[in-house]
Amino acid sequence: MQNPVDPVKLDRLAEVAVRTGLNLQPGQDLILTAPVTALPLVRKIVEHAYKAGAGLVTPILSDDQMTLARYQHGHDAGFDRAAGWLFDGMAQAYDQGAARLAVAGGDPMLLSSQDPDKVARANKAMAVAYTPARERITRFATNWTIVAYPDPAWAKLVSPDLPEDAAVHRLAEAIFAASRVSDDNAVESWNAHNTELGRRSAWLDGQDFAALHFTGPGTDLTVGLAEGHKWLGGATRSQNGIVCNPNIPSEEVFTTPHKFRVNGTVSATKPLSHQGTLIQDIAVTFKDGVITQAQARTGEAVLRKVLDTDEGARRLGEVALVPHASPISQSGLLFYNTLFDENAASHIALGQCYATCFQGGETMDSAEVARRGGNDSAIHIDWMIGSNQIDVDGITQDGTRIPVMRKGAWAS
Repeated sequence: MQNPVDPVKLDRLAEVAVRTGLNLQPGQDLILTAPVTALPLVRKIVEHAYKAGAGLVTPILSDDQMTLARYQHGHDAGFDRAAGWLFDGMAQAYDQGAARLAVAGGDPMLLSSQDPDKVARANKAMAVAYTPARERITRFATNWTIVAYPDPAWAKLVSPDLPEDAAVHRLAEAIFAASRVSDDNAVESWNAHNTELGRRSAWLDGQDFAALHFTGPGTDLTVGLAEGHKWLGGATRSQNGIVCNPNIPSEEVFTTPHKFRVNGTVSATKPLSHQGTLIQDIAVTFKDGVITQAQARTGEAVLRKVLDTDEGARRLGEVALVPHASPISQSGLLFYNTLFDENAASHIALGQCYATCFQGGETMDSAEVARRGGNDSAIHIDWMIGSNQIDVDGITQDGTRIPVMRKGAWAS
């Protein structure tokens, strides 16, 4: 196989990332983060960014082998530290109008054999240090997006029975299909898709549900919704007025739960790949918004460390609806990557909420977000609870139940 990654489709993905994902404006700066293995995509993104009139593109690259060197040779005290100066600088750049683009990739299981205590400590330090930048992202202070590149280690994890080139080709084609860049009409395809996601969001907004009720095998969960919540999906207007697509791919419509009004039990329908650990068969119980019991068949120790990150880590910051018929679900692949797996099934997220998921959230301060039930945390971790066996009902303000999903499909 001469080139396992189709260069024409790769160029389309870069163009969609800049034009549709970011909607990058002439003169706007761009902060671009990516693993070094994604350089072919990074170079194309930079090219399209400058063609779109970018002011200055600043790439920040990471490397799996350098990350491993830290865990193999680093001093113990160093795992409680993170480069806060870097994230402070990113936050300053966003405040000054820079856009943000992240390329997902790398080996999802990179840290699976490393000391879990060190991994947890490093993750916590990173989550705290990243707060200034993350806060700008979660309230959409600027336009941002995430796309993916088929790293060989990631590809072999998804397709362990294939030779490396064949595995990379398979993952690349799956990424291109999910990202809607498999043909020449990629930008037009995204426009049509955004229209449909917008229609779903508008219908849900019109219902003004007080709560959603998820039922199915291992799940009987009532998710109360925050006061004045708003549904988003696909294209989103950031506070700088630029309409962007924050996730490519994206099949979800999502909003903010009320941090004190989540009750019942819920079981994960797909594994969660988190910082090198595969957490399988998550099952938790919520009472008055907080997780009171949690277990998992594998990775339970890591799950518990995540829940202990801070007080908000045991509460929800997002609930999202995704039909089982989504292209990512129908691919039959487990991507071991939340960007993709979350778009295969309805999901919930532990931790930080999105301020933009409130009516008038663009100008709302953190105190008002909290008053309306929005959660605050140093983490935001999505995990999947939807399938073709899950029903979802909306509960109106007067207690009326309206079918939203049946067996993972939209009810109307």
